[in-house]
Amino acid sequence: MRATTRDPISGNDVADRAAAPYVIEGHGRGALKIYFESEHNKRVYLSIPARQPDACSLALYHKIEDDEDILWD
Repeated sequence: MRATTRDPISGNDVADRAAAPYVIEGHGRGALKIYFESEHNKRVYLSIPARQPDACSLALYHKIEDDEDILWD
């Protein structure tokens, strides 16, 4: 599983992963754990509808992987 510490709502890095809320997008080795600065940011993220019925927010990270550090848990 990959993990990113960049909050997709605020754009800020999350320093304390142990205390940070997160969601997991996808399954297995290709899954992505996304950390958030706050529960509020997590709720905002989860409320964003997908633009296409088969789209998932994991696809957004495939576009910016080269621009950020992705951690492997």
